[in-house]
Formats: sequence, C-alpha cells, structure tokens
Amino acid sequence: MSSDAVTATPAQGVPLTGTAAGGETEQARYGLGASLQPADALAKVQGTFPYAADLWAEGLLWAAVLRSPHPHARIVSIDTAPAAEMPGVRAVITHEDVPGDATHGRRVADRPAFARDTVRHYGEPIAAVAADHPDTARLAAAAIAVEYEVLEPVTDPEKAFEAEPVHPDGNLIRHIPLRYGDESATGEVVVEGLYRIGRQDPAPIGAEAALAVPRTDGGVEIYTASTDPHTDRDLAAACFGLRPEQVKVVVTGVPGAMADREDLSVQLPLGLLAMRTGCPVKLAAGREESFLGHAHRHPTLLRYRHHADSEGRLVKVEAQILLDAGAYADDSADALAAAVSFAAGPYVVPHAAIDGWAVRTNNPPSGHVRGEGAMQVCAAYEGQMDKLAARLGMDPVELRMRNVMATGDLLPTGQTVTCPAPVAELLRAVRQAPLPPLPADGADGAPGPEEWLLPGGPEGAGDPGAVRRGIGFALGMVHMLGAEGADEVSTATVKVDGPVATVMCAAVETGQGFSTLARQIVQEVLGVEEVHVVAVDTDQPPAGPGARGRHTWVSGGAVERAAKMVRTQLLQPLAAKFGMSTELLTIADGKITSYDGVLSTTVAEALEGKELWATAQCRPHPTEPLDDTGQGDAFVSLAFAAIRAVVDVDVELGTIRVVEMAVAQDVGRVLNPQQLRARIEAGVTQGVGAALTEHLRVSRGVVRHPDLTAYPLPTALDAPDIRIVKLVEERDVVAPFGAKSVSAVPVVVSPAAVAAAVRAATGRPVNRLPIRPQAAVANP
Repeated sequence: MSSDAVTATPAQGVPLTGTAAGGETEQARYGLGASLQPADALAKVQGTFPYAADLWAEGLLWAAVLRSPHPHARIVSIDTAPAAEMPGVRAVITHEDVPGDATHGRRVADRPAFARDTVRHYGEPIAAVAADHPDTARLAAAAIAVEYEVLEPVTDPEKAFEAEPVHPDGNLIRHIPLRYGDESATGEVVVEGLYRIGRQDPAPIGAEAALAVPRTDGGVEIYTASTDPHTDRDLAAACFGLRPEQVKVVVTGVPGAMADREDLSVQLPLGLLAMRTGCPVKLAAGREESFLGHAHRHPTLLRYRHHADSEGRLVKVEAQILLDAGAYADDSADALAAAVSFAAGPYVVPHAAIDGWAVRTNNPPSGHVRGEGAMQVCAAYEGQMDKLAARLGMDPVELRMRNVMATGDLLPTGQTVTCPAPVAELLRAVRQAPLPPLPADGADGAPGPEEWLLPGGPEGAGDPGAVRRGIGFALGMVHMLGAEGADEVSTATVKVDGPVATVMCAAVETGQGFSTLARQIVQEVLGVEEVHVVAVDTDQPPAGPGARGRHTWVSGGAVERAAKMVRTQLLQPLAAKFGMSTELLTIADGKITSYDGVLSTTVAEALEGKELWATAQCRPHPTEPLDDTGQGDAFVSLAFAAIRAVVDVDVELGTIRVVEMAVAQDVGRVLNPQQLRARIEAGVTQGVGAALTEHLRVSRGVVRHPDLTAYPLPTALDAPDIRIVKLVEERDVVAPFGAKSVSAVPVVVSPAAVAAAVRAATGRPVNRLPIRPQAAVANP
C-alpha cells in the first residue's frame, strides 16, 4: 500500500503579526528579529492540524501491546493461542517474530523489542496484537497467557553495585572520576549536603501514536511523531531485518517532545505487525501506556562537600553523583557526562574531585529529558551555595557574585569557556529587579482578593497568618549540541521558484520553532517573504535529533548556508552586468541595491522566470570525549541563566505557591522575540513542576497510578508570573546568527530557585525535589 492511501486533514497556514519579547509591537514583518508566527498556528488552534492519532488508511488494523506486570521476572512460557483464536485478530507477535537484531538502542544496543527470557522493568513489552478493532486488540493482548517466575527486583541504585546483574552487560553503565587541581586542598569553611532528585516524566500533551503501512518491496512506512527520524529508521530496519532504504519514517505533527519522542515504543511492534499482516496497522497509546512506554528523567542521589575560604571564595568542590538509569542504558552516559562536568555550576572552582556513576536497576528506564544531568546537579550545588552563605553569615547573592564564572575561566573538565558567559550580569539583573507586592488586605482589614493567591486559596484549611514569603536565587548552565565527540551535522536545501521559496531539511518541528526560524532565515537572506518548509521524512538527508538547541545552530546554519548560495546565484548576473562583485550588493526590504545606488531593483523582478536552488551542510567544530580523569574539551558551547524565585509558603501546612519567577538569560541573539519568550516561559513552568509536583511514583519497581491524576502537572493556575528582566545578546561568534539554546536552561535553574526561596521562607534545608509538604513546614 502506498503512502498516498494515508489521509488526514491538512494543516493550514496564516500570516499573523506578533510582538517582541518585551511586549512591544515588532516593526519587522519578517526575517530574523521579527515575531513571525508559526505557519501552523491557526490549524492547531482550530483543531485541524493532523497528528499521528488522526491518521487513517484503507484496510486499517489496530494494535495493542501486552506489557509486563512485574519489574523483574523470568519468562517461563508465552501462550499466544488464546489471543490468536479470537475473532477479528489478524496477528500476534513476540520476540520469536523479530527477524533482525534482537536488541536496539540509540547509544547502547541493550534493549529488546520484546522481552525474550527476562523482564527487566514494569511495563516492558512482551507481545503485540493486530486486530480489526481497537477493543478486540486490547482484549486479545490481555488474553495472552504468560507464565512468569517472579524475581527480586533491584530498585535501589546504591545497591546495584553489589547486586546480581540486571542485564548481561552488568549494572554499571559508566563511571566518571573527575579530578581537577589538588585533591588534598581544603578550605577554612566546609559544608556538606545530601540531595535527591525525583523521576520527572515528559508527560506530553499527546500520547504516542503511529501508523505503519507495508510497501510492495517488502519494506514498511511508519508515520509517527519522531524527533530523530533517521535514527528511528536505522534502528527499525535493523530490527526488521531490512535495509535502511526499505524503511521510511514520515514525521507527523509532534504534540510536544522530549524523551517520549525518542523511544521506539510503538514503531517496532507496528512495523512488524504491518509486515506480518500486509495491512496498515495503527496504535494510539492511552495515558497509562504512555507513562510506561517512554523514558523519564534520571532519579539522582547527590552527595556534596564544598570548601571555601573565610571570604566566601570557593576552594574545592567534592561530589558523588549517582544516576538511576533504570533497566537500559539509553542516554545515561551522556546525562552523566553533563552532570559531572557541571557539578560545580557556573562558578570558578580551583580544585574538584567529582565521581559520577550511572547504573542499571529494575526501575523504569531513564533517558533524555530537557536539561538532563544539569538540572539535577544545579539543585544540589545551589543548595550548597545557600548553605555556605548561611555558615559564613553572607548574603547568598553576594557569595555567588564572588565566585561567578566569566569568559576565559575553566570548567572542572579543564575546558576553557570561550563563549560569552555573562553570569555576573545575569545575577545582577535579577537581584535589582523590583519585587512583587505583598498581598493587600481589603476594606476594613477584611481579606482582600489576593487571598485567592495564598497557598490553599480562600476558605482553605490554612491560616493566612501562617504564610511566609521567601526569596531565592539560582544560577545554572547547560551545554548546547551533542558532546564528547558527537558528530553534529545537518543538511538543508533551499529552492526559489519565482516569488516563492521552499526549504527542505529533516529537522523536526517539535514546538521549538525550527520551521518558523527556517522561514525567517530565508526571508532575511533572500528577501523572499513567502517561504514554505517541506514536511520531514527519511527520503531527505539526515539532520539529527531535536535536542540541546542543535536545530537552531546546526540545521539553521545549514539553511543559512544554502540560502546564501542561492543568494550568490541570484546576484551574480546583476553584479556582472554592472561590473561589480556580489559583495557590493545588498538585499533588504525586498529590494536589491548596490553600494553606490546605481543598481536598484526588487527581488521579485530579479527572480522572475528563474528557478534557483542549493544544498549545504553545517557541522560545528569537533569536541572530544572526557578522559580517565574527566578532562577534555567535551562541549561546543554553553548557555547560562539566573532566576529569582518568590514564593509564599504556609509554614504550618507546607503548601507552596510560586508568586513570581524573574529570569535573566544569556541568549546570544534574539531571533524571534515572541517564540523566545514562549520557550522561556515553558521552560520555567516545567521547572516549577519538577520543583513542586511532578514525581512518577515507583514502589519496588512498580509504577503507581500512571495517570495525570496521580502525576499532577502545573496548570495555568499553578504557573507563576514569569518576568523576563534581561536578555543578554552577546553573540557566540562560532554559532550561526550568534544565537544560543533557550528552553533548556530555565528548566535547569527554576527548581533550584524555587527550593532556595522555600529555604528562605521556612529556614528548612530543602534537599529533595519535588519538595514535599513536610519539608516546607517551618522549624518551631
């Protein structure tokens, strides 16, 4: 069956005007610096934008996956006959029906498509069913008889070192022993702390869904919300026993993406079922299956010891960082590298001894979630800075100012910070920003309307007199692009046909705004207002995953280079006609003019009757792996942020309301003010969720209540007032456009800032995220 048989309501675009980050009307209609709206904005608002769950094909079958009810068990037998004999069931598959590689993985090939002999985590796929109705498929999956020999799960990562191996590859995935400076150095003042970070789920708005369509050449096409379609294709082809060119991944609309869009939780069973039945097969996961089918943020245990002199200058940082990877390796080695490298934060530290481990357990798998590794250590090192300030009797901001990093300083990995690092400027900005007013009483001293804003709201159990306001500060950093020698490369093609330009690049639009940015780049370089971005599939050259700001940098850079090549093709005939070089011609406001004004024409006139195109690649400068002592130039560039949190805490009940988050961020260059503000606000809100409510509860390896009732996400009522008080536009000279990653660093810093504010309000040593009510009750 061809892809032409797959139907959905097409997306529609609409030209809209926008506003800049500060709220003022943006003057530029298009190009870099304008608040150009996404082309799909109207379709998404109207509910006509097609996602994978909306797709349909002639002869469609429905799939369901049987998942393990145990976190650790030996599979004694699997009887699929009860399912296969049910009316309407077309196929039942298990590990025996995987024709290619038995295991897969983005970094380490250690995860089976279906459990073979051993179940290693709760919810692991055991079998899959295709039937003519979704209810039939679910009933058939439940009818499969699996006999288990239940084993004792390894759920404590500290015990994983001595426990029986969870996996044939062992329990230890990676150990990084970072050593920097003098290990014997000590400070006059020493503070210690133990910190625990919980298991945050990506909790996408739309759960996983996909459609697999068999091809006449024996291959398969998969329509899904992938963020890295070429890697998905290669892993799926290896599992299916096919050549990569026999598998095509077509990217549908992505309803939010982090770790959940990098798993093959639905693609593999669907592809196998489609090839087995010869029919299109679709699966739209429910919320429980979504929680069980994708990776989560690494739960982390952190032990810290900070040394400082009597003036508050850091002397040494010691840390032990333990990441719970769950059953499989996934991105854990990368997350550990970030955690160890940034364990001291954006501070100058002359000596460091930091050990990091990532271990397998029988807990749910962990993987890439925005700010992985960096978020966990930020909560810990900022807790240590607050503790050190209290020991020294210093203002927490002043202590930070004495130690902040700047361009030219060294990371504990020995790498020189060559990018702009305006950390002091960011901290000053949030410190000097006006504070929000305190709640005011109404007439005659009666409770005012602000009582709604107190923890618990009006008529709540709490006493407004027990509410204390706290103010906390935090600094943080993230790395951009891949690290430790990752080959970051992207390819883009720009084509101009008369007044219309088209961009083809396999960089997936996940909500980060790449499609809009690509349009703006072409508008800026070529002066063409109408620009279309082609839908992504694996027939295009690869662009890599959408994480760590890489599409702004690498894919945006490829689009810019291709557009500049087309620009040269456009200008060369004009320049030759007037005996000048193309460098003497400029394109602005849809016009081409020469330096002396002799030549002046419109872009539309110059393009009339022409078809120009060019393909280009962008590849940043290489990095290197960390060595045996954690040293090496592992990162391409860094981004920084400072956040001041203001919270109100009911110190009797432990309820918390985040009043305001003031943000100052190092952005390099503002490319789209409206999108930038949205990304920062989203990152802060996600960080507030990690600080207060988001924790996937797991008991002895079993996920408890995997639903959005027991996993409370911040709502519009929970989201604080987010004020962007400063955007530092100091361009990174090695990055295209000079721009930096925007959305990850607020996620990293926000939880630490909220924790600092709760500490200030209660006097309690908040050392666990999310913050539990008992930790927010003030000392008597």
